[in-house]
Amino acid sequence: MKKFIMYGAGNIGRGFIGQTFSNAGYKVGFVDINMEVIDKLNNDKEYPLHTVTTEANIESSVKNVYGINGGDIELVSDEIASCDIMATAIGVNVLKFIAKPIAKGIEKRAKSSGKELNIIICENMIGADAYLKDLVKKEIPDLADFVDNKVGFVEASIGRMVPVMTEEKKAGNALRVYVEPYNILPVDKDAFKGEIPTDVKNLYPFSPFNLFIQRKLFMHNMSHALCSYLGYLRDYEYVYQTVNDFDIEYVALKALTSSALAVSIENNSDIKPLIDHADNLLYRFKNTALGDTVKRVGKDTKRKLGSNDRLIGALKLCEKHGVDANYICIGIASGMVFNPSDDESSVELSNFALNNGVKETLKVYSDYQGKYVEIIEEMYKAISEKKPLSYLITIAENQNNKGIRV
Repeated sequence: MKKFIMYGAGNIGRGFIGQTFSNAGYKVGFVDINMEVIDKLNNDKEYPLHTVTTEANIESSVKNVYGINGGDIELVSDEIASCDIMATAIGVNVLKFIAKPIAKGIEKRAKSSGKELNIIICENMIGADAYLKDLVKKEIPDLADFVDNKVGFVEASIGRMVPVMTEEKKAGNALRVYVEPYNILPVDKDAFKGEIPTDVKNLYPFSPFNLFIQRKLFMHNMSHALCSYLGYLRDYEYVYQTVNDFDIEYVALKALTSSALAVSIENNSDIKPLIDHADNLLYRFKNTALGDTVKRVGKDTKRKLGSNDRLIGALKLCEKHGVDANYICIGIASGMVFNPSDDESSVELSNFALNNGVKETLKVYSDYQGKYVEIIEEMYKAISEKKPLSYLITIAENQNNKGIRV
């Protein structure tokens, strides 16, 4: 039986990537430092997975799984040295902490089998492949050639939504996970070393992969964040409530349409599948069974309003190609007032905007000084004055009527 190592036994690791490879007949080893999860994986050797929609809840079991103590570097590196393929889904900020065990595993692999190793990187970061590769090479500089020629750092686009599991949803089982039906895993075809696995259903190798990276970040993540920020203004608790609000859904659709056009132009690709994807996203956001909260989806505006992240990155891409980004500006302006008390990052940014103004906030946190600054300022002022969302929509429409399309 082939072996797959999943670095990260969280919701995406168990709820998407691990399930995908288990279903393809791989034995799946999960690496994590959460010993409750690791011990239970080793004891049960399977875990329950619920595929949920507003109408249904279908339970299945993910089998042939086991746990690996992430604190045992020798054990982790042995598993990596002997696996057929691996993946990470741990969060961008944690990649620097797992570079050493991955490098040690590659070192052992080079001395033993010398076989290629492909690492599917399931992180929300443009350039995560180059970032992790650089971290690994710094750990084993003497094996730079082996890393370049034998190790594939393969970016993936994670579209499946997996909510945070509450104690109620866990129902006494720390391994239980809820997922939506969507289960397509696009990966960068050109990044693989050696053979590309053809035995994994729903794994979709694609080239050039930049299209999927931008589609995920500038459409899925952008609209998800926009809905949460506008939902926060209207005191909604759940994301599905925001998309069932006509005004918010309208803004999200207009923003998605702009991003779709910019992504299409950037990648010289057909826009129809991107528009279809936009419609599908809004439909999926309405899944009440996911129970995803506005505060969770919007959390950490310092990152989410970053220079190349979901909202500002989408804005810049639209500006680059002369596409109207006024509705994306609504998301950016509303993000600047998003400030749940337990979200330090967002409180910091919102306080900075309050005390220093929109222009300085965009400069400091977003590295943005482009043509949409004044529009975002106008929208932020309107939000601060408790103007309704319809007023922000009017601002966006008025820019179009003035011919300000950049």
